Amino acid sequence: MQNQQEGNQLNIEISEEVAEGTYANLAIITHSHAEFVFDFVNIMRNPKSRVKSRIIFTPQHAKRFMKALIDNIEKFEAMNGTIKDLDEVQIPVNFGGPTAQA
Repeated sequence: MQNQQEGNQLNIEISEEVAEGTYANLAIITHSHAEFVFDFVNIMRNPKSRVKSRIIFTPQHAKRFMKALIDNIEKFEAMNGTIKDLDEVQIPVNFGGPTAQA
C-alpha cells in the first residue's frame, strides 16, 4: 500500500526566478469552447503595459481553479476579515506617483 501511495506522489520543483513571483493588478480573462486564457498585467507605472504572464486552462481546470480560489478566499477572510470589494475602496488615479500637470 505504501509503494502505491509513493507512486501517486507528485514532486513539484520551482526555480528561484519563478518563486519570486510576478506582480499583477489586472487580469484579463477570455475563453473559447476549448480553453480559458488568463492574462496578468501590471499597470502601475506605465500607461503602455504588457502582459506579464499568460496561463491557459481547459474549462475543467478553470472551474477547479475557481473553486480553489473561492475556498482560499473564504479561509483568508475567516482569519483576516472580509476583503473589501474594489467598489468600496478609493484607488488614487496616480497610484502614489507624482501628480500630473498640464
